[in-house]
Amino acid sequence: MSRPTRSAQKVFTVAEAYNIIASDTETDYDSEEEYVPFLLLSSSSSSSSSDEEPRQRRRRTLPEPAPQPSEPVWTPVPESYEAQIPGFVANSGIQFNTDDLTEIDYFKYFFSDELVNLIVEQTNLYAQQFLAQNNMSSFSNWTPVTSNEMLKFWGLVLHMGIVKKPETRQYWSADMLYHTPLYSNTMLRKRFEAILKFLHYNDNAQCPPPNDPSFDRLYKLRPILDHFAAKFSEAYIPEKNICVDESLVHFKGRLKFRQYLPNKRARYGIKLYKLCESISGYTLKFRVYEGKDSVIEPPECPPSLSVSGKIVWDMVYPLLDKGYHLYMDNFYSSLPLFQCLAARATVACGTIRKNQRGLPKTHIAQPLPRGESRALCSNNILLLKYKDKRDVLILTSIHGSGSTTVPVRGTSSTISKPDCILDYNKNMGGVDLSDQVLKPYSAMRKTKVWYKKLVVHIVQMALYNAYVLSCNAGGTGTFLEFQETVIKALISGDREEESPSTSSAAYNRIVPGQHFPNVIPPTGKKGRSQKRCRVCYQKGIRKKTTYHCETCPDNPGLCIKDCFKEFHKSLNY
Repeated sequence: MSRPTRSAQKVFTVAEAYNIIASDTETDYDSEEEYVPFLLLSSSSSSSSSDEEPRQRRRRTLPEPAPQPSEPVWTPVPESYEAQIPGFVANSGIQFNTDDLTEIDYFKYFFSDELVNLIVEQTNLYAQQFLAQNNMSSFSNWTPVTSNEMLKFWGLVLHMGIVKKPETRQYWSADMLYHTPLYSNTMLRKRFEAILKFLHYNDNAQCPPPNDPSFDRLYKLRPILDHFAAKFSEAYIPEKNICVDESLVHFKGRLKFRQYLPNKRARYGIKLYKLCESISGYTLKFRVYEGKDSVIEPPECPPSLSVSGKIVWDMVYPLLDKGYHLYMDNFYSSLPLFQCLAARATVACGTIRKNQRGLPKTHIAQPLPRGESRALCSNNILLLKYKDKRDVLILTSIHGSGSTTVPVRGTSSTISKPDCILDYNKNMGGVDLSDQVLKPYSAMRKTKVWYKKLVVHIVQMALYNAYVLSCNAGGTGTFLEFQETVIKALISGDREEESPSTSSAAYNRIVPGQHFPNVIPPTGKKGRSQKRCRVCYQKGIRKKTTYHCETCPDNPGLCIKDCFKEFHKSLNY
């Protein structure tokens, strides 16, 4: 067969050639035609190819790219602009009966008997498992802890947040510089250390291995997290203004999801995302950061949200469709999030980073003199740029572009500030408020066991929440006074508080200046009564004495020379 002439060769247009190159399959050609891997652009070739009837060829083209979301249209704010704010329909307030409740009742709503029994069960289980695998003489006389004993233990832990000492052992010290009778009267130091050693919240034997798909990094305290998260949300419905922010639990040990936040005072630690009421700092919901590889899948979450947007959606989901006003900082703020929240009758306000997608770059780049602002709007969302010491970008669906004249601190002059910035400064501090109140009374101590430290912080969060509920129900007093009442109730248990003159627990034999030797009074026909010396008996020496201590509850017999002094300086007798 002769070679086809040039005029008979197949010539492709530019579009056809592009489809051939882009195709990932070979094209079927007619056997009588020759494939020309280049374009014949001469006029003769074009005319000859146009005379031929085009052949039908099977060709698979590249899939069309996914449609990109349309860029928002930003327009100048009209003078008549007003934000479309949904009505607030939530029934705010405490969600249980508060008649005749005391401070300890509010705390026990969160720190319930059910939770105490769970901690007791898991602590005893872990102690049994540990002692079966380790032969430690220091814990050989371990006895299972009881619920009443666990309440006293937590009472002492919370009291350590009020009375600060460098080391735990110093709370039981007889030294006049550190002596605190409450601790030795409540629990022996060795018993406290044993409970702290075995304190546990979940069964280690049931924990999946790290390579298991169902492995949970927070498994050791998962029952605690679930319990308090449920109690916080069901006990109280917040007022209209709420805020989302992060909090940091100081921890410098080895931990996969430890965070470094340079703008926090602690800087290193375990990060908590918290949803709080703006005015009171009540914690409605919290979430522990588990690392970059953790998966967040909130219910009914729009697919357009980023990871930070999903965190906000997960926290605020139970409050959607009720007209809440949500405040957040630039870590969470984004245009898709504000649009999705607005679709669920929830308006928001927050600072925003200038490199966020969807923002008008020319508007952001334009310089402003100090004290001036410029605003644009797009579908009931306002973007405002204000020049203070630096540029401030605010995204809000709550406010218009109005301003208020406020005094400049430290001077007699005034300045005009946008209303959205004033409201943001007023309502964004709910998370910081709860942290600031708890900071002076933090009961956390340096430890290598991260989950024990975190649980202490969560229990103190519950203590502050109980204080907020007490105040809303008409209670008075400071947070310190509230803590003192709760701690006394935890340590005293179910029995009524007894006076020092009648309660044996109120005495302490190592209080200096209150114990003196006295002659044992005669009984019956004996002219001189005697008792066995308590200290000598502990040392294995059989010795009797005619002196005892009348101040100590059981009036122990003591040799007047050395034993009396030794007995009142040590807790071993």
